[in-house]
Amino acid sequence: MRHRHTVTAIAITALALTACSSNDEPDRLTAEEVAAELADATGVVDLGDQTDNTKLCSNEAAGKEPHKNDCVQLIATYTVSIYEYETPAVAANWVKEMKKVGSDWRQVDRFALAWTAQEQKNTSDQRRTELVAALEKLTASED
Repeated sequence: MRHRHTVTAIAITALALTACSSNDEPDRLTAEEVAAELADATGVVDLGDQTDNTKLCSNEAAGKEPHKNDCVQLIATYTVSIYEYETPAVAANWVKEMKKVGSDWRQVDRFALAWTAQEQKNTSDQRRTELVAALEKLTASED
């Protein structure tokens, strides 16, 4: 009888530990979710024709050898391109490098917002600032 109680206690402890470890990493926003949330936050239905261009910024997504600076996801719209990176440090590196070539890239946590496509260049500075502020609020709630 005592053996059965011990086994039960071990099983309950294992289940509890498994449940705890699965909740260590909260759900993280994806670039695709950010596109929808930014549209909503700035009062529009969407940000324009949305395309998943992850293969353009990720060796792994393009079927090549993964690289530590790969993006996790890239969603391009008529208004903005939303780059999602694994860490804020990787996002900061890309923003720094892209600014060197005169591109308007802005970092928010592990995301970068960019206005490099022809139609995106028509996005006003005011709208760009609104998008950055909205993304700052979204990522703050992730923490």
